[in-house]
Amino acid sequence: MAETEGSPFGGCLEKLMSYARTRKGTILAAEILLSFIILICYAASMYGGYTAVAICEMVFAIIFFVVYMLELDKQFLVVNWLWSDLFRAVIGAALYIITSLICVIGGTGDGARIAGGVFGLLAGILFAYDSYTLYLDIKSSRQHAAAPTGR
Repeated sequence: MAETEGSPFGGCLEKLMSYARTRKGTILAAEILLSFIILICYAASMYGGYTAVAICEMVFAIIFFVVYMLELDKQFLVVNWLWSDLFRAVIGAALYIITSLICVIGGTGDGARIAGGVFGLLAGILFAYDSYTLYLDIKSSRQHAAAPTGR
């Protein structure tokens, strides 16, 4: 208890570490890290216009990481967080796969652009896996909450 009192961020750091060990926390942390690596690769390439995808996806992943870490999804019930996260992950997977294929195919002579494209393909696969796990979560939550039959 004395360790967390001395540090102004003690409780928050503890929540961060414990959430990062969960399955969803690990996926979101990996999405943030991959997006940051892709951002660096695209920024170092001759065509820096692809950085917008990496920036947007990294910011959205950070937002959802913080929301889930601080359990704000249980406090703000106006937003359906599972569906919002599913749309974020599906759009992220599609954008990363499309832009990465463009960068890998048309990036001759630009090693940073090709590296960003390869990391982008990995990120697209990770976002697709995140979409799949979210779909399974939504599907299981619908099966547990049976609709009333009116009898």
